[in-house]
Amino acid sequence: MYAGCTFFGGYPITPSTEVAEVLSIELPKIGGKFIQMEDEIGAMASVIGASLTGAKVLTATSGPGLSLKQELIGYACIAETPVVIVNVMRGGPSTGMPTGPSQSDVMCAKWGTHGDHPAICLVPASVQELFEETVRAFNLAEKYRTPVMVMPDEIVAHMRERIVFPEPGEMEVINRTAPSVPPAEYKPYDTKFGDVPPLAAFGTDYRFHVTGLNKAEDGFPTTKAALVQAEEERQVRKVEANVDDIVTFEEYELADAEVVVVAYGSTSRSARFAVNEARKAGIKAGLFRIKTFWPFPDKQIAAIAGKAKAIITPEMNLGMCTQEVQRCAAGKAPVTGIFRVDGEPINPGQILEKIKEVK
Repeated sequence: MYAGCTFFGGYPITPSTEVAEVLSIELPKIGGKFIQMEDEIGAMASVIGASLTGAKVLTATSGPGLSLKQELIGYACIAETPVVIVNVMRGGPSTGMPTGPSQSDVMCAKWGTHGDHPAICLVPASVQELFEETVRAFNLAEKYRTPVMVMPDEIVAHMRERIVFPEPGEMEVINRTAPSVPPAEYKPYDTKFGDVPPLAAFGTDYRFHVTGLNKAEDGFPTTKAALVQAEEERQVRKVEANVDDIVTFEEYELADAEVVVVAYGSTSRSARFAVNEARKAGIKAGLFRIKTFWPFPDKQIAAIAGKAKAIITPEMNLGMCTQEVQRCAAGKAPVTGIFRVDGEPINPGQILEKIKEVK
């Protein structure tokens, strides 16, 4: 709501239902709309439609619900429709462990829907950050005309801790770029305005075509090879060319670190404690905390691998982030993972033990 959200379309699913529950009460107070659809597919369709009327929109889900949304997430990607998707990570695959924490959806955030498309995914680690990163998710969705995912794990999503709500104006709020041409001259994918064309709103004088097919500048389908190639490359480029604007991270005790822990979400909080304990034991340990999982912080991880003697990647899955870190490290430093998928968090003791082992 701070970011300007006025529409929520969703379907209840553990452990994300509280998002829908609270917004069903709060959105109507500001003239916003809440709708519970018949399933997660309908929920995703509803937010795409609402976004095309000019609204800032949100949906929330977990696990199997994210799987159901994937076809229409792909539609939002190719139609370049701003939407924010909160996915509270729980155990999987399928129904898995509905009430247990997990970090196993991060690959789904990039590769869940078929085809080449941009991907932005944020992984907050605290209640304060949940607020701030959700606002940033709306800003990124509006700025780049693309779906953006916010993926807290279940521990972060159900955590209770102090939060300071910023006053209006303290945090930047970005709105989508409106057309600068009259309706008769408007084309929804006109590249003369750059890689992110202005977006008009249905219900105004602007009329335009939206499709899930490859399209020309006017929004109508095309099969012309040159147009399709350029169109798909542009959609990926609008994110990849702006990595420095999108990717965020935290560096802790890295100046002289010989062993670096790369972590995200609630696991990064265990990692910070373990790093502090390792320092007390005379081990030069440090933490690189991923805040933006996609685009992945490639160059930062590569730089760490060039200086560290070892990298440890604790995560509540069987090695999804570890594979990305290994790719970026390119053999410059050994990468060792700590994996849990039993519904229990990775505790500081596990990480400290691994730090001592690799040291």
